[in-house]
Amino acid sequence: MSSKQPVTPLRPDPQGVRHLEFRALGTNCSIKFRLEDERAALNFAAAALTWLEHFEAKYSRYRPTSLISRINDAAGGDWTPVDPETEQMLTLAANLYQRTNGILDPTLLPLLRVWDWKTVHLKLPAKSEVKAALALTGWDKVQRRPGAVRLPQPGMGLDFGGFGKEYAVDHLTRIAHAHGITDALVDLGRDIFAMGGNGRHPFWHVGIEDGCHPGQCWGGLAISGQAVSSSGDYARHFTHDGVRYGHILDPRTGWPVANGMRAVTVVGPTCLEAGIFSTAVFVLGIRDGLHLASLARGVEVCAQTETGIEGTRSFGSYLVKAA
Repeated sequence: MSSKQPVTPLRPDPQGVRHLEFRALGTNCSIKFRLEDERAALNFAAAALTWLEHFEAKYSRYRPTSLISRINDAAGGDWTPVDPETEQMLTLAANLYQRTNGILDPTLLPLLRVWDWKTVHLKLPAKSEVKAALALTGWDKVQRRPGAVRLPQPGMGLDFGGFGKEYAVDHLTRIAHAHGITDALVDLGRDIFAMGGNGRHPFWHVGIEDGCHPGQCWGGLAISGQAVSSSGDYARHFTHDGVRYGHILDPRTGWPVANGMRAVTVVGPTCLEAGIFSTAVFVLGIRDGLHLASLARGVEVCAQTETGIEGTRSFGSYLVKAA
């Protein structure tokens, strides 16, 4: 996303909802919000896009000049200075790693390089490649001291993709509040937070994509004051010698998740909370995943496998008919 991206919210629809659509963090994004004053709406849109540009420029591993890229480039060498904001991001990464028992691991970049989606569907990586990359992962290897971080082994790398979008959704929600907005739906690539309602109802409607029939929804959610995050490999997978491979990796094995899961949808108090559990449940599977999620307050889960749909008891209270 460029800071020069035009800020042109559409005129409000009959319900007073403005639609801001853009690309950021490698995905299609939108913010729907209700704000009567045109200038105030433009100011909010500009503030949201400016913050996102700063965030992506600093933490995207795809940008060679980003701070994350500088940290990764220095792997096996010197310490990299970091500012207080990045200290907080690193502490958050450590906490998420601990809370998910290592499932959400921001050091998976070596494995992501081996499982490069542009090439793996043509030729699987060798087991030796996966094993070597796996040996470079594990948050416990990351060295930290006040104001600096170091990756001690050449080839190590950080990737905040496992929680970056969710973090950004929550921050954009705070920006909306600061601009006097009470009704908004922040959606960064299906990581969502819903504030207030859509002008017609005191909530927003969020569809649940069918992991076994991509492009279709098997149901929908009525959400207000909460987040929704989904994980699934239905959109990015391939078959090799009769074996199905998705894009979500299991950090314990270094190989794509192969437990029969197709999609996980989580409702939570923040997008970060919803996102970490949608990923963790997908990787861990029904039994262990739902158990881990049950330990978190205010988190409700729905998991779709090849054979059916299961979830926590209160997830059904959010369900409405599919749009």
